[in-house]
Amino acid sequence: QVQLVESGGGLVQAGGSLRLSCVGSGRAFSSYTMAWFRQAPGKERDFVSAISWSGNTYYADSVRGRFTISRDNANDTVYLQMNSLQPEDTAVYYCAVRPGGWSTSPDLWQYWGQGTQVTVSS
Repeated sequence: QVQLVESGGGLVQAGGSLRLSCVGSGRAFSSYTMAWFRQAPGKERDFVSAISWSGNTYYADSVRGRFTISRDNANDTVYLQMNSLQPEDTAVYYCAVRPGGWSTSPDLWQYWGQGTQVTVSS
């Protein structure tokens, strides 16, 4: 059974940093694209960042320059380093994986974690 488990969320003041982790199990994800999405209350799930199996990275405009995605293929883990956090970054953050290339559409991602809450206070 495939599982993705996120961790690292929490409460932080504006300008602070958090590092999210997502560990996969149940299969090898080294050849999969891995990504982070986020969903604020009452809003749709939005693309944040993705990383291909070879390490190519992609970012939403809203986080480019502040967030950094990385992965550890040996441990089927993807990370999201979030710096200069702002209140508008408050959301539940989800990791996702898919066998193909990256996409900003949540519908095209095959596996999802349960999410981790990030709250940024002003």
